[in-house]
Amino acid sequence: QVQLAESGGGLVQAGGSLRLSCAASGLTFTKGWFRQVPGKEREFVAGISWNGARTDYADSVKGRFTISRDNAKNTVYLQMSSLKPEDTAVYYCAAGDKVFQTRQTGADDYAYWGQGTQVTVSS
Repeated sequence: QVQLAESGGGLVQAGGSLRLSCAASGLTFTKGWFRQVPGKEREFVAGISWNGARTDYADSVKGRFTISRDNAKNTVYLQMSSLKPEDTAVYYCAAGDKVFQTRQTGADDYAYWGQGTQVTVSS
């Protein structure tokens, strides 16, 4: 059974930075980050293919967030910079169980999910 464990969330002032990490146990391929605020659907933030060759970002985070991975550590990262209050959410790590995926931006593209970590950006 694959398990994902996020870390690195917290409280930061607007304009600041945070780095989220997600360590996976078991074999996973595509990895991604989603976020959710109360009363809204979970939304895609960033995704990265198994070899790191392809990355996708939501328009709202392009140029501010960077997704990366270390396959030796089975870990994916989300470096968040120039944070805004509207980035406040619970951030979830996700991982896929297929080597090749034509899409990595939808929740249905992922088989495994972490428990989430809270990110709060104060104004």
